[in-house]
Amino acid sequence: MSYKAENITVQMSAGQRASALNHIAALRTMMYGDCGNELKRFINEMRNKRDAQYEQNNRALSAIFFLANISKERHSVEFDELTSDEIAALIGAMNHFRAVVSLFPKKLTLPN
Repeated sequence: MSYKAENITVQMSAGQRASALNHIAALRTMMYGDCGNELKRFINEMRNKRDAQYEQNNRALSAIFFLANISKERHSVEFDELTSDEIAALIGAMNHFRAVVSLFPKKLTLPN
């Protein structure tokens, strides 16, 4: 008997997915340490003014900071200036976005 992915997956809400991703992030921290370098790289990449999508990247990064409840005045600070609570909130916000994006329709089309 073969198993298909549809038969062994569990349906979860966006909140359940985000919670699970946060739990996995905590386990990864215990196993491998923090992901500060990756977060720093991500933020720097999103702030790269040479990127053709700079404006959209900057808006997306601002949305992550907003979802993390980080004040607008702190959205432009360097990664090294963020507090540990702000970094934890950013990771939680990014995990929430990951959970929500996983629920997007699979085959989006643009209107004519």
